[in-house]
Amino acid sequence: MAGRNGRRLRPAVARSAPTRQFERELWEAGHEVLVGIDEVGRGSWAGPLMVGAAVIPRDRRIVGVRDSKALTEPEREALFPKVAAWCVTWAVGAASEVECDELGMADAQRLAAARAIDGLGVVPDQVLIDGPWDFVGTGNTVRIVKGDARCLSIAAASVLAKVTRDRYMRAEAEHFPAFAFEQNKGYPCPRHRTALNGYGPTSIHRRSWVFMEHMIWTGYPRAVPANRATDQLALF
Repeated sequence: MAGRNGRRLRPAVARSAPTRQFERELWEAGHEVLVGIDEVGRGSWAGPLMVGAAVIPRDRRIVGVRDSKALTEPEREALFPKVAAWCVTWAVGAASEVECDELGMADAQRLAAARAIDGLGVVPDQVLIDGPWDFVGTGNTVRIVKGDARCLSIAAASVLAKVTRDRYMRAEAEHFPAFAFEQNKGYPCPRHRTALNGYGPTSIHRRSWVFMEHMIWTGYPRAVPANRATDQLALF
């Protein structure tokens, strides 16, 4: 399968195209405004959590939209402007590292999703979510396991969210060169662990995450707000 630029998609990617099946069923049931939702950054040690929201057209499709995890960074970057122009409307909402610490991951994810939906400028009839957990909570959600690989709206949202967050982390990398955020985007990896042990956490690290308890550096204790002492979703 070849894209419009003539380059062929990698076989593993070409075989895993999401479809409009879920959207089509909802359109036929009378729902007009369908919003695909996906998040990125939940397991990161640094930087914001971001949620993408996308409303796709009924009658036009572009080549190459896939779950963002199935694409390389250059593939996602090349696809991003095409997806952004193709969507009827789209937005990315964020919860900062401070909000992740103060609220806990569950509420931070709800906050980022609400900001993304608010940014669309439309009122959703139905919201399609990747995974079994309803982190939108508006009463009009459709949960789809592996939705980012199966549902076109969610796949589009995943690309928009992932590229937006990656760009943010690449910009932050200039301020914290030892951490190589341009490469790891704030996720755990050997270099990230080494930098933490040598320099301590940066201003964009999530200081309530459990990795803070295992640092060799002892000048920065883990900060867990009292109302979050039992929040197991923070144990990343």
